[in-house]
Amino acid sequence: MKNNTISDIMEIKNFTITKRDGSKDRFSLDKIMNAIVKAFESVEQPADLGTISKILSHLDMHDDIKVEDIQNQVEEALMREGFYKVAKSFMLYRQQHSEDRETLAKLQFLADYCESVNAASGSKYDANANVEHKNIATLIGELPKSNFIRLNRRLLTDRIKKMYGKELAEKYIDMLTHHFIYKNDETSLANYCASITMYPWLIGGTTSIGGNSTAPTNLKSFCGGFVNMVFMVSSMLSGACATPEFLMYLNYFLGLEYGKDYYKEADKVVDLSLKQRTIDKMITDCFEQIVYSINQPTGARNYQAVFWNVAYYDKPYFDSLFGEFYFPDGSRPDWNGLCWLQKRFMKWFNQERTKAVLTFPVETMALLSKDGEMVDQDMADFTAEMYSEGHSFFTYMSDNADSLSSCCRLRNEIQDNGFSYTLGAGGVSTGSKSVLTINLNRCIQYAVNHNMDYKEYLTDVIDLCHKVQLAYNENLKELQKNGMLPLFDAGYINIGRQYLTIGINGLVEAAEFMGLQINDNPEYLTFVQTVLGLVEKKNREYRTKDVLFNCEMIPAENVGVKHAKWDREDGYFVPRDCYNSYFYIVEDDSLNIIDKFKLHGAPYIQHLTGGSALHMNLDEHLSKAQYRQLLNVAAKEGCNYFTFNIPNTICNDCGHIDKRYLRECPHCHSKNIDYMTRIIGYLKRVSNFSEARQKEAARRYYADKHKLVY
Repeated sequence: MKNNTISDIMEIKNFTITKRDGSKDRFSLDKIMNAIVKAFESVEQPADLGTISKILSHLDMHDDIKVEDIQNQVEEALMREGFYKVAKSFMLYRQQHSEDRETLAKLQFLADYCESVNAASGSKYDANANVEHKNIATLIGELPKSNFIRLNRRLLTDRIKKMYGKELAEKYIDMLTHHFIYKNDETSLANYCASITMYPWLIGGTTSIGGNSTAPTNLKSFCGGFVNMVFMVSSMLSGACATPEFLMYLNYFLGLEYGKDYYKEADKVVDLSLKQRTIDKMITDCFEQIVYSINQPTGARNYQAVFWNVAYYDKPYFDSLFGEFYFPDGSRPDWNGLCWLQKRFMKWFNQERTKAVLTFPVETMALLSKDGEMVDQDMADFTAEMYSEGHSFFTYMSDNADSLSSCCRLRNEIQDNGFSYTLGAGGVSTGSKSVLTINLNRCIQYAVNHNMDYKEYLTDVIDLCHKVQLAYNENLKELQKNGMLPLFDAGYINIGRQYLTIGINGLVEAAEFMGLQINDNPEYLTFVQTVLGLVEKKNREYRTKDVLFNCEMIPAENVGVKHAKWDREDGYFVPRDCYNSYFYIVEDDSLNIIDKFKLHGAPYIQHLTGGSALHMNLDEHLSKAQYRQLLNVAAKEGCNYFTFNIPNTICNDCGHIDKRYLRECPHCHSKNIDYMTRIIGYLKRVSNFSEARQKEAARRYYADKHKLVY
């Protein structure tokens, strides 16, 4: 409707408008007219009905028009009619009201946050259980997040316009605001997560990334310097910081301090003070210094602990990754010392978790398999032993050392990408620059409900995601060119070896909508391979020498809840309040342990080049022999990334921590207890979960070990 009179406009009865918060309201001509009249009055210009009618005649109205679009048209109409002062006043009025609305919204958020049960529930954007305490520091970290989101979207859409045109930029925002896709970590300007090489720090300290510490020269400077380095690196990342060389470097400095064969005489007293500490005690002091320091909340991470990851290796995996590595003094890594140190650290950390709630490091044991068996039997046995003793860590299993896990599930190929590890060239330097997640449940339902081929529709969405990720990559390169990414410049991370990740969520829910049974059957497998195969096809299509793509079934700690809520509000089929991050339904009690390994086996994960994780929830610990058998099951099924979750009991009265799933404290018999389990990738008190995630945790099915089927 254009060039109509006021009377024409007034005849419109059923127009709706879309408000700023996305809600709908009845069109009101009076509100538009009053706003125009006030603009004229503010500059002391008369505004008769004829003048207002002229301005209104320029408006092009339609159903579901956005408030901002109406106001933009009013501004343009005032300019066209020559009312420049009035137009300026109208603009200033809009700006003032926008600022007022933003201030009121922040005040309301402040009040709601202060009254929330915990930091995760209080957060509007990042329901992160790793933010353990709700206090003024966490509130300060939350307040600017809406501004970061607006800034990031503007930066990205501007780049998309330059590369692909305005239409694609608008399509991206439309898909984003209608929850077909989700941009992870929009609240941060930093790139996502990284597995770093520590070699630049080993030879030059932190000066290359803006610090003032020199290269470590002894055991003491290594321990202190490592903590500082990890804090600095993590402040420039949105997600995890993995240090796959940590224990190898620590073993090197222990050798410098106490001799290469220090582990053979660990009971030797080397401290001449009154404490008379042994080598083993000196080592555990190093463990304690590093682990407890990094588990402290830090202001640079919104008062949460650094998301720190470490890796353990069996011998063939270690040889494959570090066989050509040399330290600056020309020496080679010593496997025997490292093997002993890995075992010592795991045993220490397992016991230390009975004294304190220690979330980090997230540990991953890397094992090589061949023909359904573990290559390194000793390390496989030790892995089973640690599980049987209640330790909670991930196992990453591969038939070739061609990849490395750098997060709580993120997997990154390394061999076929031209990595070398000569003189610390960065073979372990990998990770993800950015994650853009597809809401598969909404996308597939939308296509089916609109009589479209869901595969064609999904292909179009996937293609959009790749273009958006390439635009993000260009922005990242621009930041690097301007000296804003010292981690890349200093060699901790190689930008060309960092992935652009296409995340997926809602796969199981989409399959349920399609009427499929969620178990190991041909129809479900075909659906999974079809959907994920579409992503991998585009990953290969857009892959170049300098740009890598992968696909990850994201942990979805926050967005799994959001997707379910948004989809239910818009009338889609939503079978649960939190979308699964697995190939099975987490609350399903009909599947046995072997079933779940099959559902995360090779046929299902073959297209997930960025990883997925099997979380085997058990009601109690298994024996070493049982865990050892399950390692073989994983190898035979091709399940490459998994862990076992048995909730640990924490007494809120006496502080006792027990690695069993109990109903009362065994120490003081209090029933005032909490549990520590994995929300997704990392261990945390259940009371720190968001309210929605606490409900999801309560619905999880924990398998009875007596129902174990081989």
